[in-house]
Amino acid sequence: MINTFFNSGSLDTPASFIVSLIIGIAFGAVLERAGFGSSRRLSGIFYFRDMAVLKVMFTAVIVSMLGISFAKAFGWVTVENVFFLNTIYAAQILGGLIFGVGFVMSGWCPGTGAVGLASGRIDALVFLIGAVIGGMVYNEAYPLMSKLQTPDQGILFVYDSLGVSEGSFGFVMILIALGCFWGAEYIEKNQGLDSQWGKKFLKIFSVVLIGGGVGLLAIPGNQANSGHDAVIPLSENKVLEDIHTGKDHIEPQELADRLIAGDQSIKLVDIRTAEEFNRFHLRSASNIQLVDLVKTLEPKKDKGLIILYSNGMTHPAQARDSMFRSGFNNVYFLTDGLEGFLNSCLKPVSLRSEPVPPLMATKINAWRAYFLEPVTSTANASKPPTSQEDVSSVPLNLPGIVDTEWLNENLEKPEIKIIDLRSQPEYNSGHIPGSLSLNLESFRGLVQGNPSCLLPQSMLSDHFSMMGISPDDMLVIVCTEKFQDATLIGMACERLQHERYAILRGGFPKWKTENRPQNTILPQVTPSKYPVPNQPDTFTAEAGDVLALIGKPRSIIIDVRPEDYFTGKKKDEARGGHIPGAINLPFSEDIEKFESFSAFKPVNDLENRYKKVSLDKATPIIVHCRTGHQASQTYFILVRLLGYTNIKWYDAGWTEWAAKQQLPVE
Repeated sequence: MINTFFNSGSLDTPASFIVSLIIGIAFGAVLERAGFGSSRRLSGIFYFRDMAVLKVMFTAVIVSMLGISFAKAFGWVTVENVFFLNTIYAAQILGGLIFGVGFVMSGWCPGTGAVGLASGRIDALVFLIGAVIGGMVYNEAYPLMSKLQTPDQGILFVYDSLGVSEGSFGFVMILIALGCFWGAEYIEKNQGLDSQWGKKFLKIFSVVLIGGGVGLLAIPGNQANSGHDAVIPLSENKVLEDIHTGKDHIEPQELADRLIAGDQSIKLVDIRTAEEFNRFHLRSASNIQLVDLVKTLEPKKDKGLIILYSNGMTHPAQARDSMFRSGFNNVYFLTDGLEGFLNSCLKPVSLRSEPVPPLMATKINAWRAYFLEPVTSTANASKPPTSQEDVSSVPLNLPGIVDTEWLNENLEKPEIKIIDLRSQPEYNSGHIPGSLSLNLESFRGLVQGNPSCLLPQSMLSDHFSMMGISPDDMLVIVCTEKFQDATLIGMACERLQHERYAILRGGFPKWKTENRPQNTILPQVTPSKYPVPNQPDTFTAEAGDVLALIGKPRSIIIDVRPEDYFTGKKKDEARGGHIPGAINLPFSEDIEKFESFSAFKPVNDLENRYKKVSLDKATPIIVHCRTGHQASQTYFILVRLLGYTNIKWYDAGWTEWAAKQQLPVE
């Protein structure tokens, strides 16, 4: 079976781009060859002078229809391998009318306009400029037209709506096409144009098409169905089919194997409450509430696999079916939920009631090594996942926080890399054994004229390589009481898509207070070759992004600087004050001080603080400070501790905003 780029979720890969480019060039060449580089010839159809448009378009429709139908019959593709637009009749009918009017007025459509522009047609350029302007107008008028989106009936084919078989409908379409072909040739003959009327080619072509239509009728399952009292919409039919064939869920052991293998096509989603998620979740999972699923996962629609899980199966199964009706064809739920995963994959061999074969025992130990880590003492909880299991360890919620006890127990593990952010004299005087000294400012520099910005991916990967860090390493970041130092290094990890990192709770002061081991030995470092990600990060906001958010409903700008700088009472940049509409939530209020060290406040306290200003965890939020340093702490809390899903970080911050006089200030 052909595994398409669409079905495999790899539409954004270089191979997909190259194939698309080749197809696009071939498509343009065919249109040019057919004469579609001339609006005069294109508009000829409306005056019955030149019927090339009708013949080319009908040929494309019929060939595509026959190709997909026979490919399905031979088992080369399935419906899931091909992208189909959802059926929204009102919007599609209106869109067709607008398209038709535009075609009549200009003689161009977007595809032929591009061909015409490549041929040097000035009117094609005018049309494309008009199309861009029209798109902008549509974007502004969208709130008035959004009602046309409903009812969305999922993917519904015309023959399903009519209650006829696919083969019968295809055969009728071929007859209609043949009538149009013969009529077009007759019109062109009467116009004195070169015509196939009465020639051998048209007769052979007609026989071939009729043969294809008969073939459609002969395909098993395509014969006419008599006695249909009702036709189930394709979306509902597909839901029932997937349930029957088991294509709506994934087994725990298969999921465990694919995650360990590093399957990048999987988007794992935990739909439980934030409190349950923070207490324990499967590695690499994101926490998204039910009401936010469709909105938050829209960028992942039909890309790779989206796997939903909760404690059981009821809610994920219902959510999966709902998302399918919303056009998501790539959503699955975890069989038996989290409890089933724990029992099937993570329950120790010694506690199982039945004998475990050696090979399975090896797999179970591998799963436990991957998903479970020695106990962490984060602010939210540290209890085993289920009371009936004698599990002495719980998974690390990465990125997140680890306690000094956990680090002390894991110092000897080679995959643990400790990064010490204190000053070099402090580090040289005594540090956690094996830790690497890092000057925070070596990760920042001048970027696009803005000082103290986080360096680009290529430079950060060079730093990681010199430090001997590999993508599979677990990084533990150690600071003093300035946790914004640790979270800024966390932003470097985020930019490199390195999610295996954590911040040491209480930093070095807590480690020292507890009299844990120190030495003055400089560790041996073997340089690595840390890969540069293929895609830029998606969380860094520019000034234009912030400007676009000002005054936008259901959107928030959070300024985390101290209050005096927010109000303008104090200033250390070109102008004082703040971005219009911004909310002041000083970063320092997320930290609590103990007698000998500081730490992040408990998750419940942080949850309550940010709940007061955000509508929900999918609310668009941009966080900023002066240079991105303090705001990195707020980003870490919102995204990694509280599970917010739509947060951006304005790195250039008030330094850039205050310096650009054209940007508004309050």
